[in-house]
Amino acid sequence: MAGQPLRLWRLRRLPVCASTERELDRWLLQLRHEPGLHVSGLAVVARRQRHGHGQWGRPWASAPGGLWLSAAFDWPCAATNGAPLTLATAVGMALQLEQLGLRPRIKWPNDLLIDGRKLGGILAGLRLAGGQVRWARVGLGLNGVNRVPDGAIAAGEAMRNRLNGPTGSIGRFHPRATARALLPRALAALSWARAHSGEHDRVLALAEARLERPVSGYRHGGRLWQIDGLAAGGGLRLQHQGDQLVLMRSGFSPEDPF
Repeated sequence: MAGQPLRLWRLRRLPVCASTERELDRWLLQLRHEPGLHVSGLAVVARRQRHGHGQWGRPWASAPGGLWLSAAFDWPCAATNGAPLTLATAVGMALQLEQLGLRPRIKWPNDLLIDGRKLGGILAGLRLAGGQVRWARVGLGLNGVNRVPDGAIAAGEAMRNRLNGPTGSIGRFHPRATARALLPRALAALSWARAHSGEHDRVLALAEARLERPVSGYRHGGRLWQIDGLAAGGGLRLQHQGDQLVLMRSGFSPEDPF
């Protein structure tokens, strides 16, 4: 029930795979006759993904040293009145990173940033069956001590920068930022999201407090808008010269075939 963290995670660890999402699909298919995932969650973790993807299907570099995870777990709330899954996951992960001394920001709708550089991404949705929530699905990619492309940052580099100042490429490594060290924090973040699934207002307030608000504005429809905060449904409130707009993103997946 809402308010209780997951008591157990069942893990599958893979050295390499095409996609942790595909591997999780296979696992769920094997478990399709189970009544639910009320006691335990399922998580697939790979050291490296060959064909990871992010928002809009964009390729996501998934090199060794980062945390590449796909999870499924019970979501106690109805589809229409719970906290937004993506934001709840982002807040849960931000709280974990803050325990490491970092100051992550949430770039709406599904990215985590450090100093304006991308640290990780979240792909999340509630899977439905017969119009009811069957489970929550979350894909999480988090840069740990891996090499990252331009515009991104690894947790290890951010932690070294915080302690010693920028040190170049050798600053990527920090023992508390390895994939092995970040995994329990990621699972704790997902458990936090589930435990607070019924606390819609609290989740939105915590997310809004960490919301990335670039001074240059948010580009949409050919115009630069100023971010005004989060709407009640988890959408992004924008304003531009007296005009107001709320961007929404669906948090639901099609009817689950499993």
